[in-house]
Formats: sequence, C-alpha cells, structure tokens
Amino acid sequence: MGAELLGPDQAEQDDVVLAWEGRDVIAVRLPQLSESLDHILAAMERRHGMPLADLDRKTKQSVVRTLEARGAFSMRHGVETVAGALGVSRFTVYNYINRENSAKGE
Repeated sequence: MGAELLGPDQAEQDDVVLAWEGRDVIAVRLPQLSESLDHILAAMERRHGMPLADLDRKTKQSVVRTLEARGAFSMRHGVETVAGALGVSRFTVYNYINRENSAKGE
C-alpha cells in the first residue's frame, strides 16, 4: 500500500494512530494519492463512522481541507467526486476551498 510507519509522537492530523491496550504504539501515514479517490473517501467515512454526506458543515469543510492537502482536487473530476460523496454541489466544494485559501491569505 505504500504507507509509512512512524512513532506515535510523530503523527500528524491525517495519520492513523494505532493503540494497543490503551497506549498509542505506532502511527501510519498513508501515501498522497497512490490509492484512488474513492478509496480515500471510503477511509474517511470509516474514520468518521458515517457517510460523509451525513456530516455537519464544519466537518465537511475539514474533510475538504484534508482532501485538498492530499491533492484530491488536482485529479480529474476530483471536485465532482468529492461533492457527490459529501452530498453538496461543486459550487459548495469550491466555496470550502476558497474559504480555506482566504483564511490562509492566499
């Protein structure tokens, strides 16, 4: 799968931290887009424990930030695919992206 294993203290927001008997033991960093966007969206649904379309607006914005950081919107039809998974329009996804870029001063 191409994932990188790290110490739990090196984990970043998008990394998966695995625990054993209540103690964090290892972090897994997934590759940027070596899997298809559909697999990444499915993993995000598993992480949130529900369909992405059922998330609240703030959480959907966080999902879009994460996907943008992973390069999802550089893929052909990336915005359309994400919009469908989130149950929003393409326009809404672009608004989420633009809002984040405006907050960063870009």
